[in-house]
Amino acid sequence: MCAALVPMAVMGQRLPYMDASLTPSQRADDLCSRLTVEEKISLMMNNSPAIPRLGIPQFEWWNEALHGVGRNGTATVFPVTIGMAASWNDSLVYRVFCAVSDEARAKNTYARRTGSLAQYRGLSFWTPNINIFRDPRWGRGQETYGEDPYLTSRMGLAVVRGLQGDSYAPDGSGRKHTKIFSKKLSKKIWRLQKNALPLQTLSR
Repeated sequence: MCAALVPMAVMGQRLPYMDASLTPSQRADDLCSRLTVEEKISLMMNNSPAIPRLGIPQFEWWNEALHGVGRNGTATVFPVTIGMAASWNDSLVYRVFCAVSDEARAKNTYARRTGSLAQYRGLSFWTPNINIFRDPRWGRGQETYGEDPYLTSRMGLAVVRGLQGDSYAPDGSGRKHTKIFSKKLSKKIWRLQKNALPLQTLSR
């Protein structure tokens, strides 16, 4: 897909960011140096547009897969996260997310081929949620693997390994919240409007 977007003049030059023999950091540095400020800004949104002159395809960053890709039309829906934790079986959770990854990739391929790539149709996921479920009043405990840090670490690893795979182009897993989002607050706020200061919070 990238090759189809790259102008023939660029393909003929074999620019460094297209050279698979270089390190990812070298390729990223070269590509970023070629982007204009306006292009860089446009790529900071969850719906990143294509940059045809550099062969960058459109990419949709916002997707969820806590227990399947059900926000993307008809899909297999697995037990909610806290239910999977109750299995105490990280090998089973790994198999679940291998299946989620395959289904997500099939749906993404269809979206790209039909020109319908949009939110919940990309290949990067805000999953798993590895918050430690300290207080049921938080209201989102069902998204977590419970209150035990060890169990959460095992399940979280299984999810990431299942989603990202090791045999072909992976789906991207982006663990979310870690510990700050479930912090007790004096009033309801939207997390993107609050400057989280974890070191100060933990030192109190």
